[in-house]
Amino acid sequence: MSSLDKIEKRVTLRAPLSRVWRAISNAEEFGRWFGIELDGAFAVGKSLRGKFDANLKEEAILEYQKKVGLPPSKVKMPDEDMVFCTVERIEPEHYFSFRWVPYGIDAEADPKNEPTTLVEFRLEKVAEGTSLTIVESGFDRVPAHRRERAFRMNEGGWAGQAENVKKYVEST
Repeated sequence: MSSLDKIEKRVTLRAPLSRVWRAISNAEEFGRWFGIELDGAFAVGKSLRGKFDANLKEEAILEYQKKVGLPPSKVKMPDEDMVFCTVERIEPEHYFSFRWVPYGIDAEADPKNEPTTLVEFRLEKVAEGTSLTIVESGFDRVPAHRRERAFRMNEGGWAGQAENVKKYVEST
């Protein structure tokens, strides 16, 4: 496994485990903090389509690519018929996972033929509230021409999403 195979982010949330679980496992709530409108409920084996909200701006993405030392690449918003994710496992109030095409808005991505990565959310009750660990793995399977870009963009993306879910559950 290379150093570009797995992203792991941990955040402690001042919220009860049940509240964090709902934010992670309820597709409508997930969409609120993640910035996507999903077309149904999460269920094991189910693929969901989604539409990103208007806050996703190509200019900001290109700037971020430059900031992390990546050559800028074009962005292609997913077609409405493209799958956002496919749910793998749901273990209530403990574990939730799905598969998706990493950095799937990359214009060079081939969502219909590209291997997916596994995104896992692990929850644990702690004295301060809930510890949330987000892991995305399987980047070694991403085509070589996209691997570093997908990894670096998702690494920054998960750092931002960890903050988004923290703000979301601590304010509701």
